[in-house]
Amino acid sequence: MILHKVKVYPSKINLPKKKQLAWKIAEIASDNSKLNKEAIEMVINRIIDNASVAIASLNRRPVISSREMAKAHLRKNGATIFGINSNIKFDCEWAAWTNGTAVRELDFHDTFLAADYSHPGDNIPPLLAVAQQLKKSGLDLLRGIITAYEVQVSLVKGICLHKHKVDHIAHLGPSVAAGIGSMLKLNTETIYQAIQQALHVTISTRQSRKGEISSWKAYAPAHAGKLAIEAVDRVMRGEGAPSPIYEGEDSVIARILDGKKAKYNVPLPKKNEPKKAILETYTKEYSAEYQAQALIDIAKKLNQKISNLNNIKKIDIYTSHHTHYVIGTGANDPQKMDPKASRETLDHSIMYIFAVALEDADWHHIKSYTRERANRKSTIKIWRGIKTHEDKKWTKKYHDPNPKNKSFGARVVVTMKNGKKISEYLERADAHPYGSRPFKRNDYIEKFKTLTNNIISHKESMRFINIVQNLKKLKKGQLTKLNIAVDKKYLKKNNKLGIF
Repeated sequence: MILHKVKVYPSKINLPKKKQLAWKIAEIASDNSKLNKEAIEMVINRIIDNASVAIASLNRRPVISSREMAKAHLRKNGATIFGINSNIKFDCEWAAWTNGTAVRELDFHDTFLAADYSHPGDNIPPLLAVAQQLKKSGLDLLRGIITAYEVQVSLVKGICLHKHKVDHIAHLGPSVAAGIGSMLKLNTETIYQAIQQALHVTISTRQSRKGEISSWKAYAPAHAGKLAIEAVDRVMRGEGAPSPIYEGEDSVIARILDGKKAKYNVPLPKKNEPKKAILETYTKEYSAEYQAQALIDIAKKLNQKISNLNNIKKIDIYTSHHTHYVIGTGANDPQKMDPKASRETLDHSIMYIFAVALEDADWHHIKSYTRERANRKSTIKIWRGIKTHEDKKWTKKYHDPNPKNKSFGARVVVTMKNGKKISEYLERADAHPYGSRPFKRNDYIEKFKTLTNNIISHKESMRFINIVQNLKKLKKGQLTKLNIAVDKKYLKKNNKLGIF
């Protein structure tokens, strides 16, 4: 692994391509490194994970709308859309758009947290769509996904976007472009230009995750994937990009991030070094913001300790800077305490999530978010008695560079009406790779079966599980087998017409 120093240069200094971050990323995307066996197996886990949450969200409004848009873009030899018969194909960028929305909608797939946030599984829908349209093999797809994860994890480790209220999809555009370039075996120059274009067009603000959070939270990564596909298409036709996109005088760093005096260190593997960053990422056991995962586990344990929840006076959660300021009371979002808030907002309220998990000793991707559940009087009482606090010790653990030490947990202190204090502490979620019961292949399969139950047939379920586990052996043109079809009558439609 090499730590690349990144800073801004004035226009009068002609920074050579080979010293630019986009070029260094392109170099590792265009190398021919050996695929790590554990990384291959983890890709398969994440494809299963993505399919689980995508199928479960097929009839949610944002997914319906995205599907209706995509259906207007039929293509004879295109890509498949989750839920629709695999014989019907669509333009890959539109398949990526709706499949990406379906994957993201429930906020229930994988995550990686470091200097910034990310859901690396968002790379998979655009790569799979392009692979299907261009009739690539299973090994081609594996190479692309492993590269995309490597790039996104590296950028998330080195460059903080949230500090400047820039949405984390700004790291997703370049990773998708790099992954597609790797999958298609494009040369370094072409990938370099695609990465720059993809970054340039995927900069947006974090208002999408602030205040009243709308359905755009699900659309944002799908949009980034779609834009990255288009960026790769343009540069394959010989077009260029704004350059240098990271280091230029009016670049993303200079004008949007830390400014002209910025200094970043971005880790990347050496050329031809096996890429294993996917092994540092982690999926979710619960359909909630990742920083809530350990706190749900804590709430379930406290439920067993507290005999009468009505006797709770207040709850204090001591946690990291990110948890406190993004999903805690430090965000200063009144919507996070509002029973009428959207599902997307409640998903980003640790106060709500903790209250429900404490009462129910469980968390469900649908039942825990219903309007009726949010308006339960006993829940509101606990909910509004919760306050989060940043603890520097937890912030330090959150940013620990060693994956084995990195922590996204908290210490919770429940104060009862009689003054008694009951506390619980957890470093990381039980399902985390370094938790008490890390997710294995069987857990991914069980999650898939649970979320797709009564939506797809047993036959279709077993077919997909068998096919995906043999991904390495899928030949060119066989990747449409990774699609999952449902009964045509199951899919709902949006009766409101748009432009397409």
